[in-house]
Amino acid sequence: MMSNELLLVLNLIFVYGSVVVWHFFFKERGLYAWTVLATIAANIEVMILIDAFGVRQTLGNILFASTFLVTDILSELYGKKEADRAVNLGIMSSLGFVLMSQLWLLYTPAEGDLMFAHVESVFAGIPRIIISSLVVYGIVQKFDVWLYHWWWSLTSKRCGSNSSYLWLRNNGSTLISQLLNTVLFTYCAFFGVYPTEVLQEIIIFSYVIFIITSLLDTPVIYLVRYLHTRTGE
Repeated sequence: MMSNELLLVLNLIFVYGSVVVWHFFFKERGLYAWTVLATIAANIEVMILIDAFGVRQTLGNILFASTFLVTDILSELYGKKEADRAVNLGIMSSLGFVLMSQLWLLYTPAEGDLMFAHVESVFAGIPRIIISSLVVYGIVQKFDVWLYHWWWSLTSKRCGSNSSYLWLRNNGSTLISQLLNTVLFTYCAFFGVYPTEVLQEIIIFSYVIFIITSLLDTPVIYLVRYLHTRTGE
């Protein structure tokens, strides 16, 4: 069995690689589709608590980080309007998912059904997590898009180029937004579920993970911009 550490590394490669591939083949529509997939899957994955690299952390951090990468790519290549559209799609997909998942639990399972109890144990706890995620996601992602373009305006005025300092607007927006996201989501989703010291541990080490994933997504956004420019689209 592979260790949690190795699985997280492979997961990071797979997720960021998927963003590149989905954009390469489907352009902005691929990024919209990835946003829907990532927001739904991350809201399920975040319920799992693991130990890795000597710290306790929830899963879902990498998928959530990829949604920030997506909005940065959309901002960079297609503009603020397209980035906001991805955020709105993430909000609507999360809302639709929570309503559908709760509808499933209203059914009366047939005698001999083997799956309902398992489905119920997973999705009974979903509303608080997704509602928390929905509110925090909307606030933080809108802020991230605004901040990305604020940095862009600042760097463009300073150096007279729209293409320079991509690394600064990418990390300058994401790192600040991720700190806000980590604190708000952890307390909204898990306050009363875990002790305060566990919440603090989750916040600290989740943000450390977000710092790492944010720094690692910088080569990815450069690669996506290069491939986009090379294809002439």
